Amino acid sequence: MSAPSNESDSREAKAARIAANPAGYKVCEGCDSIVGIAVVLCPNCHSYRFDPAPESVRKQALALGSREQTSVTAGDLS
Repeated sequence: MSAPSNESDSREAKAARIAANPAGYKVCEGCDSIVGIAVVLCPNCHSYRFDPAPESVRKQALALGSREQTSVTAGDLS
């Protein structure tokens, strides 16, 4: 089942914004989610290890933005 186009566009747009400003984000080493630079614990897996390298953030943003969401996030549970 594919995502509605507006959801897909939103995901791609978010990925593009992150890729354009990778210094404001970091990649969780527990679940590969992208979180804001100020986050201490990943809201998805509660890991505390992150990769803040801009190239890692950019690469992960482009990868996540090019496919449908497959993980369950905290927002999905509320």
